[in-house]
Amino acid sequence: MSAKPVLRMGHPLLRRIAQNVTSEEIKSEEFNQLIKDMYDTMKKEGGIGIAAPQIGVSKQVTIIELPEDSDRYEEVQKTPLLVIINPTLTVIDDEKKGYWEGCLSVPGLRGYVERPQKIKVEFTDLDLKKQTLELDGFLATVFQHELDHLSGTLYIDKIKDTKHLSYEEEFIQFFRNEDTLE
Repeated sequence: MSAKPVLRMGHPLLRRIAQNVTSEEIKSEEFNQLIKDMYDTMKKEGGIGIAAPQIGVSKQVTIIELPEDSDRYEEVQKTPLLVIINPTLTVIDDEKKGYWEGCLSVPGLRGYVERPQKIKVEFTDLDLKKQTLELDGFLATVFQHELDHLSGTLYIDKIKDTKHLSYEEEFIQFFRNEDTLE
């Protein structure tokens, strides 16, 4: 297992725009090892996504894998491992929905963030092929959260009101079953 330490909020690398990944890098053994390290770290920490900057590598790559069932996330639709390289995001519909988000780089906290619910993501995969996904709902939120890491943004930057920021234990006790904050 090659899990790495996760950088926490306050580390300057988390606030930088990550560098694009070249085709040569994608084909390299070092890049392959980076993906393994990211996957091992995500699994060890119990995450459903992780971006390279979170383990100290300023590159435009993130991985996402959603299990079939999750104690932590209610609206999970099983999603096999995706390696997303040099992504671009386009909002298809501005209609927003909020979810309580957590982050490996902001341990112990949850925050309510509203995001567009219909997006298109274009990216390169490990085979150097261009991919396009149209996403909605919770999966669209997960993608936006992970892609934010590549531009130096954390979910806490998107919280409209700090009343909607909670420690994990209090979130479970008071907010877990709240769909919205009306």
